[in-house]
Amino acid sequence: MDWRERITTDPDICHGKACVRGTRIMVSVILDNLATGHKPEDIIKNYPSLTTEAIQAAIAYAADLARERGSAATGMTTALPPHSPPAICYGDSEWLWSSTEKFSFRYGGMGEM
Repeated sequence: MDWRERITTDPDICHGKACVRGTRIMVSVILDNLATGHKPEDIIKNYPSLTTEAIQAAIAYAADLARERGSAATGMTTALPPHSPPAICYGDSEWLWSSTEKFSFRYGGMGEM
């Protein structure tokens, strides 16, 4: 399965977070539910617009991100410590982890950085 058929990002939807195509259901919501022990059937019951394939695509998307996170081929200039989240989001703002182990601030509403 190619997750790109079912997962999309759009800066105008959920602040550009990865979502299931055609919905505002973020991949992180699906993964959080799975991580807390919910079965795919339960998640679909709570989010009727989801399908089993969408949940599988969310898992595949996360697997690709996990592989890329440590890969030099991704073009990432900093490796994130494994215990740190890549970003802490508050609305349009993000605190980002840097290789110097300091946080930097980015406000999404201000255009390019």
